Amino acid sequence: MTDRADRGNRDEAAAPAWWSGSPGRIAGLLGSAGYLASEHACAVLRLAGQLGKPVLVEGPAGTGKTGVATSLAAATGSRLIRLQCHEGLDEARALYEWNHSRQLLRIMAGRAGGWPEADVFTEEFLLARPLLEAIKATEPVVLLIDEVDRLGLEAEALLLEVLSDYQVSIPEFGTVTGRQVPTVVLTSNGSRDLTEALRRRCLYLHLDYPPVEREREILAIRVPGIPEYLAGQIAAFVGSLRRLDLRQRPSVAQTLEWARTLLALGAQDLDAGLAAESLPALLRFRPDLELAAAELAAGRLAGGRLAGD
Repeated sequence: MTDRADRGNRDEAAAPAWWSGSPGRIAGLLGSAGYLASEHACAVLRLAGQLGKPVLVEGPAGTGKTGVATSLAAATGSRLIRLQCHEGLDEARALYEWNHSRQLLRIMAGRAGGWPEADVFTEEFLLARPLLEAIKATEPVVLLIDEVDRLGLEAEALLLEVLSDYQVSIPEFGTVTGRQVPTVVLTSNGSRDLTEALRRRCLYLHLDYPPVEREREILAIRVPGIPEYLAGQIAAFVGSLRRLDLRQRPSVAQTLEWARTLLALGAQDLDAGLAAESLPALLRFRPDLELAAAELAAGRLAGGRLAGD
């Protein structure tokens, strides 16, 4: 894939050069949207922006992968276009389809009025779906292709075609070529192996659950008014939960929701009793709840240790 400077006559003058400058500048940009990104993540995003390549963000569910795209769009004032992937996603939902009812009405109206047969394969009858919408956009765009690992191989091949040249060939209409290179973020929870061909198209970024100190910082930014000590207790407790052999580990979003709930209840300190009562807010499966409760009672979680302070 060529870089942004080699995209022919496509108009990219209006695209904000968010990728210019240092990774620290990008970190500040994302921080303005409430997203704390590591220096490595910002370096990958910067390189992707300079090269005009998509970024494949992979990692466990709930680690902030989607937030990379949504925060980048918010911070740069770009339009966010989202393609939510799922099994069975086809061209009509991902790329385009024709407005058949409107085409039929035009044909019937023409026959009733004795008009010449109308061309019903024009842009007037074309329904652009997220991929085509991003390609046609004239304003800066962030295209989020969410949970790409849920796609079948046929749909993944469709993505490859679009991401190669940022153009779409429509048999009845012609080729639609993008006027700019959109910022593209693909996310994957790793539920299946993606093809090597798709991985080669992208720069790779792995996001794991944040360390305790980083999650404390996230809490401080995203939960206004939370006491620093309580934020540290919550981050430590959730971190200790994630080290257990759970079916589903708590996401960062769940940590934030739990913190807001505790704050609303007037909690200033996290003890073992409050932690035990709050477990259903963080865990969704009975075996996980039972394991966490046993570990907490035995004093092997952060909440249990805090109870003796």
